[in-house]
Parts: sequence; structure tokens; C-alpha cells
Amino acid sequence: MLLPSVPATATATATAAPATPTRPPAVAWSPCEQNPAVDCGTLSVPIDWSRPGGPSIDLALARRKATDPAARIGSLLINPGGPGGSGVDLVVNVPGWPSAELQRRFDIVGFDPRGVGRSHPIVCSAELLSPMQYPIAENAAQFAELRVLSAKLRADCRARTGPLFDHVNTREVVRDLDAIRAAVGDDKLTYYGISYGTLIGQLYAEMFPHRVRALALDGNMDHSLRIGEFYDTTAAAAQDAFDAFASWCERSDRCALHDEGVRPVWARLLARADRGELLDPDQPTVPVTSLELISLAHLLFYLPEWDLLAVIMAALDTGAPLPLPLPTRVPGGGAPGAVANFPIPILCQDFDFNVSSFKEYTAILRRSAKLAPDMRYGPVNVRVTPVCFSQPTPIPNPQERLRVRGSAPLLLGSSLHEPTSPYQWTLGAARQLGKYARVLTYEGWGHGIYGWSDCTTGTIDRYLISRTLPPPGARCPAVEPFPSLTADRRTPRLAPTPVLPGWPSLF
Repeated sequence: MLLPSVPATATATATAAPATPTRPPAVAWSPCEQNPAVDCGTLSVPIDWSRPGGPSIDLALARRKATDPAARIGSLLINPGGPGGSGVDLVVNVPGWPSAELQRRFDIVGFDPRGVGRSHPIVCSAELLSPMQYPIAENAAQFAELRVLSAKLRADCRARTGPLFDHVNTREVVRDLDAIRAAVGDDKLTYYGISYGTLIGQLYAEMFPHRVRALALDGNMDHSLRIGEFYDTTAAAAQDAFDAFASWCERSDRCALHDEGVRPVWARLLARADRGELLDPDQPTVPVTSLELISLAHLLFYLPEWDLLAVIMAALDTGAPLPLPLPTRVPGGGAPGAVANFPIPILCQDFDFNVSSFKEYTAILRRSAKLAPDMRYGPVNVRVTPVCFSQPTPIPNPQERLRVRGSAPLLLGSSLHEPTSPYQWTLGAARQLGKYARVLTYEGWGHGIYGWSDCTTGTIDRYLISRTLPPPGARCPAVEPFPSLTADRRTPRLAPTPVLPGWPSLF
């Protein structure tokens, strides 16, 4: 799950640093320019943790101090996922998150992971990114072109970003996280991560098990999955989210498509998009592609924003004005220039998504189409993983099962109808963790469960504060989504935003 990134003009430089001292230096905090009520600071870390005395970068940090110093437990480090989500933005811009009780008991500390936001962001060519937005190859020649473009994009990002580009995998981020833990003065780590941030927490428990105090991981990744399993599970999750949306519309007269139903309108829109006849009502000369339509629906399943999706579908079907603009494409329409904070190469260093042939590629998409007859595929996969087609192997942090020994138990949360990090990913991660994991199931919808109800929020809060785990098999009842056009949502800090305008949110 992503938050707004820093502007595309953001820059950073790597500087030489002396050998890492025995005790990490304390962070020099000062009031944030954007919000003086929050402290900002930086922490120098090696670009390559295998060479601790080599060049370094500065990680950006933000801290909201505990509101009750006498009751303070320590620091709660947080990561909003992505990859590409800014923990600094979350702490600086969303004072109401997390709960008042967590803010009373902990300093809330957010960080921008390496390659993200204010921490030496990955920089790439806008011109090369533009044609990668909707990369469905329909024949072997297009597939070959896609692989060539992927290689050009990777080379460009690597040249623009510098040495850090080869060291943005999550195992390096985990070492950064441990350095932050030490720098804020905590002997053990208390951490909340959602979505891709759960991979950071899982690998922390593997790499530093004896430094775990409490790790609450919300909407989990499963790092053991190969590319075929990854596509299959996300396609099934996307279809499940669509089915939940269609079922809600049938039973709710709040739905703009209640009378006709979701499925006939959706089929009509997809057919028009496939023929190039579906146009943006606000820009009548601009067609809406089928993948763009599917990606838009998937984006609105995150919270979920069912009311809004129904209104947009009705407007597209009739040509009525839209309630808000559709996501735009890469700024400048692919004009020359650089785009900062393009985090997908992080995913490429954590998962081997190389597809060897067009035959393998089409077989994967055919399976997805069977698993997701309405959604066709997991939109994140088909729009993002082609960027990874040229990643050299072996990759720095390949897929493998978790191997955790000697950690305190972790709390793993997930909604039953999770649209992006499928529920079975949380179950899979829990099986790998064995006795070191406890699962909390929210019997509803959406990406991430913290903030949905007193049950989900209270359970996670109790665990982070007192390390009290829920009983095995714990479940929280579903709460019907609020009308997205009128109500303030559960926790605005997790409203998804694209990686870039025109790109889908990730995890």
C-alpha cells in the first residue's frame, strides 16, 4: 500500500562514510519543516551492508513523540508498504494514526526505506516508463519488445540512481531497520507493517529473532511463491473482491447499479474497451483500455470504495460526467525527463519474475483468466512484473520459505476477502513461521485490517502494548463499508495512491 511520494524533483547523493561505529549514533532530531509538531532526522547507513565502511546514504526518519512520557514503552516503527510507501509522510501528515492509545504509549517512528521518497529515491526515465504502463503482449514479437524495453528501463534506472540501485532488496532494508531500532535506543523491535511492509517484518524475525519484541504484520506477503503461484493467487483474490462488490450491489439500494446489476454493466464496459470504444467522459478523445478499467476497479477494492466504483461504472456506461478524474498516465505523456521514486525495482530484487518465453507468459495469463473470469488477472502482476523481466539472476533476495528460530511470536492479520495480498498468503506465511505466528482474521474486505473495527484495532493494540496474543483461530466480524462518496473513511493514511500517476498501487 502506498502513500504520496516526494516530488519528482527529489534528489539524493551517496557519500563516503567511515566504518560503522560500535554503537549506532543517535538520530539528531529537529522539528519537521512540513509539520513542526513532528521531529525529523536522518540516519546514515551503508549502501552495501556487506561493506559497512563503504559509501553510505542517509535514511529519512520522522517521529511523533509519545503523548504520555510516563507511560512510554519505547518506539513503534512503522512501514506502510508498497514497495514505495513513505513512513515519513505517514507520521508527518496523518496525526490521527495510529490509535490514541498507541500514540500515548509509543514514539511513532516512520522511515522511508532505501530507494524510496527522501531516502535516495530510485530515478528512471519518464520516456521509458510511459510504454510500460499497459504491457500486455499479444504475440511473440510484442513479448520480445517488452523484454528489450524492460532491459533498457533497468539500465536507465541503474545509471540515474547510482550504486544504491543494486542494493534496494528487502534484506538490506531489514538491516537498515535494525540500525534504526538501535539508533532510537530500543533493545528490541516493536513494529507495525502493512502489505509489502510485512515482508520487512517477516525477514526481520528471520535475521534478528532475538531482537523481536512485537511485530504486527497486516495483509501479509508470502515470499515463498514462484511467479506462477504469485499470478494465480492474486488473480483469484482479484476475482473474489469483484464477486464481493457484485454481491453488495445486489443487496444494497445504495449501489448506483443496483437495478441492473454489476456484471452486465462490467461486461459491456470491458467489451467496449477491448474494441477501443470506451472513452473517458471528461476527455472524449481519450480511450479507456480494458487493463486501465480493471486496474481502476482493483484500486477501489483496497478500502473498498464500492459506492464510488459503481458511480464511475455508471458514468462510463452512459457518458455522464465522472465524480473524479480517472488516473492519468505518466506526467508529460512520456516526454523526456526523469521520474523520481519509482520503486518497482525493489520488487524485482525480492522476487524472480523472469519469464523465459512467450509460451510461458501466455500459459500464466490463461490460468489467470480461468481463475478470474471478470477481472482476467491480478492487475498488479501484469502491469508491474514485466519491469522485472530483465532482472539479472540470481537475484539478491530470491523467493524462499521463512526460517525463523528463537523469535517472540508475531501477529499476522488479514481480511478474509483481501484483494491484493491474498488471505492465503497470510496463512502461508503463518505455516512457515509455525509456533512463532498467530493469525487474526477479519471476516470482511479490503487491504489491511487495522482501523476497521474495535475488534481488529483493539487486538493489534493489545499485542503491541502488552504482547498479548489473541486465541488461536481468532476472528473479527465484518463491518459493512461506509458510503465512500460521503463518509470519512476508516484510516485515511492507507488510502492507496499509484506508484506514479497512471501506475497501479502495489501491496
